[in-house]
Amino acid sequence: MVRVERGLFPHPVLVGDIGGTNARFALLPAPGAGLTRLPTQATHDHAGLEVALAASLAAVREAAPRSMLLCGAGPVLDGRRIVLTNAGWTLDGLEIARGLGLAQGLLLNDFEAQALALPALPADGFLDLTPDLAPRRGTRVVLGPGTGLGVGALADVDGRFLPLPSEGGHVGIGPANAEEEAYWPHIERIDGRVTAETLLSGPGLARLHRARLAVAGRRPVETDGPTITEAALAGHSPDCRETVAAFLHLLATFAGDMALAFGAAGGVHLSGGILPRLAPLIDAAAFRAAFAAKAPVAAFVRAIPLRLVTTPDAVLHGLAAIAERPDLYLLDWQARLWRP
Repeated sequence: MVRVERGLFPHPVLVGDIGGTNARFALLPAPGAGLTRLPTQATHDHAGLEVALAASLAAVREAAPRSMLLCGAGPVLDGRRIVLTNAGWTLDGLEIARGLGLAQGLLLNDFEAQALALPALPADGFLDLTPDLAPRRGTRVVLGPGTGLGVGALADVDGRFLPLPSEGGHVGIGPANAEEEAYWPHIERIDGRVTAETLLSGPGLARLHRARLAVAGRRPVETDGPTITEAALAGHSPDCRETVAAFLHLLATFAGDMALAFGAAGGVHLSGGILPRLAPLIDAAAFRAAFAAKAPVAAFVRAIPLRLVTTPDAVLHGLAAIAERPDLYLLDWQARLWRP
């Protein structure tokens, strides 16, 4: 594996988090400088990355970037290309580098980048759901619902960081108790399957709400994730409150499964666009109980710290950290860099 040194990414460096709903950008103008946030663009409002980026740069009249580090919501193909899972964009690093005249660039899966961001976040950038458990050395998992459901992991190898990308959000799931068995037949299947992302995402929250109310032969008043969330937070709708509780129970169960899959002794970190809004509704004790209900290995999972990432735009700070100290990260640089 090629080892790289500092100075790999000439400044100004643009970092970007490209999701199915929003494209978020920031600029690192010089080494050691803070990030300058650029206007967020709605992914579906633009034909592709270059158009969205031009709109953000024009709004603040910042200097054109010389390097770019992006992450996107989809698997990385051939090291340098992502077809977004929930939007019509293709991110092709070689084409982007040629089109914008960049000196260097890097493309990561969004939760590969979320995992790599964990060491760069401040100690107060987390909310501990298991305050009695101190973070330990070992593989760390990060997962979270947004437009889709992302999963990634991070290993520490002699003080350097190795990302373990995953498409774990697309594993199949099933009911785990009587309540879930009652509404499961009413869940809308996607491509014939019920996956974790089918329910544990923004659109999934709405599917879960419809399925739960269908058991009683009713149609929901609230029909999308943001509306359900707002009604639950405001206390206006017991139905929405109960749907959010069911959503969090499913998420805790799934998080425990991913902890087992990766052997996440270093902790499970909850991220994504939805959970910060739902944080006031998280019953930490109930969440921990569902997370650790993994007989016959419940004791192993109970020892794993659970943390909610509260740092705004955490992934952008993580990408900036990679730009500043690429030597700390174990990536297949030869296969991933846009200018090998």
